[in-house]
Parts: sequence; C-alpha cells; structure tokens
Amino acid sequence: MCGRYATTADPGRLAVELDAIDETGAASRDAFVNYNVAPTNQVLTVVDRRDHADACGDRERRIRAMRWGLIPVWTKAAEPGVPVKGKPLFNARADRAATAPAFRDAVKYRRCLVPMDGWYEWVVEPALAPGTKGKVTKQPYYMAAADGSRLYMAGLWSVWRDRAAPESGSLLSCTIVTTDALGEPARIHNRMPLPLPREHWDAWLDPDHPAPASLLAAPAAEIIAGIVPRPVPVLVNSVRNKGPELLARVEEREEAEQLPLL
Repeated sequence: MCGRYATTADPGRLAVELDAIDETGAASRDAFVNYNVAPTNQVLTVVDRRDHADACGDRERRIRAMRWGLIPVWTKAAEPGVPVKGKPLFNARADRAATAPAFRDAVKYRRCLVPMDGWYEWVVEPALAPGTKGKVTKQPYYMAAADGSRLYMAGLWSVWRDRAAPESGSLLSCTIVTTDALGEPARIHNRMPLPLPREHWDAWLDPDHPAPASLLAAPAAEIIAGIVPRPVPVLVNSVRNKGPELLARVEEREEAEQLPLL
C-alpha cells in the first residue's frame, strides 16, 4: 500500500506557502520533482522543531529532506555511518503505530507531513495498454484530488546515528501513515495514506506532545470526497520512469496512439 507516489513540490516555494524554513539545501527547484517516488528515495517532509540553541524558543515549521523508509534508532551499522540494509519501513499502520517498536517513539514526538500530488495503487486485470493482447497485468491507478490541490499525508520520522562513529553524522528517514481506504480509493485498494486537513497540522506536528488518538483514526468522508482514481500507463511499474507522462489517463494514451500518422 502506498509504495509509490508523485510530487511536484519545490522546497523553496513550499517553504513560502507554509511560512516555513527550507532546510533541504536543494540547489535546483526541481530537485525533488518525481512522478514515481519509490522507497529509499529522498523526499520532502514538513516538521515543527525548535532551534537547537534555544530549546525554550518558539517552534518553527521546517521543510526537510528525508529518506523514505524509516530507520529505527536501534538499527545496527553495517559500516561506519551506514545502517544495515533491511526492508524499507515505508508505511506505518495507523491502528498499530503507537505500539509498534519501530514507530511508537515517533508517534509521540516525531511526526511529519509528507506532501504529494497523488499516489499509485495496482489492480490485477486485463491490460488496458495497446499491444498487450489481453494478457493479465498489474494496472496502476493514480489517486489524486480532482481539483489538483496538493495532499499532505500523516508521516513519522526518525534520526539514526551510528553511536560507534558519531562523527559520521545523522540520517533522517520517514514513513507514511496508512489507514483503511474510504470513498473512491477503496474501489482500488483496501488501504490508503492518511490525509490530514490543515486544521489538524498544529496538533499533529507538535514536537512536545503525543499525537491525539483522534488524528490516527480513519479520516472523515468529506476529507477524501474529492480524491478520484484513474488508470494510468503501466510505465509506472518501473521506477526508472519518473516523468509527467506517467499521469496520463490510459484511455487518452490509447486514443492518441490509434490516430493515423500524418
């Protein structure tokens, strides 16, 4: 569930929109544009933190780059400064995160938002793409707001350090919280990322208090009423493909490819 998503957010512009500090150090405005984000990729997140030099100061909203796939703090090092490779923890179930060893500390004090344009899910069905001769394939569907607005999903994050090699620095990583699918997305998959409306951001990002249990509950129907799935090209199935062509409706691509050559 939610193993791929699309984002066109620019960290600098996002910082302006959210009145936040851009801490990504991105040299290019398109550094994080990716229509096929996959686990272990660097992704944008939104957090609220205080300045290290003033622990009593006001908390500030910050845009940070993190590895998608949370690395628990107790993960061992494979070599100095490099965590042991394992299955990426790219999703955390909302109903279990508060008690799961890998996520429970993050639920208390390290929560984030993960901005995205939409996410992908797959259905096994006869192929819709031309030239497949009706063979069964994994057809990707793209779930996004019908009005094109950006979605902000609940996330958790962690700071991993190699205690035996503190000079190697730290590694930030995150996971996306998932919940039971509702509305149109439920036709495609039984799970979905947990969207958070703006009025819940302050409580969710609060670094000083655990998350209210209500924010980990399934979202209200009106929150996802505008999220609509559509079939998109099977090009999405390969992480090597990352361009905007991945968002074209399958029917539109078929019609375009069936036009006579001029």
